[in-house]
Amino acid sequence: MSIFKVDFEAMEWEEGREGVRHKTYREGTRQIRLVEFDTTEGGPGWCQLGHIGLVLAGGLEIDFNGTVVSFSAGDGLFIPPGAATAHRGLTIAPGTRLLMVEDAET
Repeated sequence: MSIFKVDFEAMEWEEGREGVRHKTYREGTRQIRLVEFDTTEGGPGWCQLGHIGLVLAGGLEIDFNGTVVSFSAGDGLFIPPGAATAHRGLTIAPGTRLLMVEDAET
């Protein structure tokens, strides 16, 4: 892999929770993930992590403490970390793909 190109096609899928898989490239303290959903169910609980990404295909709805926001292909996500922006996925269109840029897990 070139230091300037992330070749997701050459990477193997990793399984996350049931119905969710991802390919992750890490460099130092940052990572870029390609995430694909084969489920209609959001995550099991509230998340306080920050997320920056792009919906490549499909769509999803995210609950921000009672305010539901819909994201479709072409929409960007910018969710700051913290309790004030706690969120959870409600519904996801099967086949939804996200490209996420994040802090790498340590």
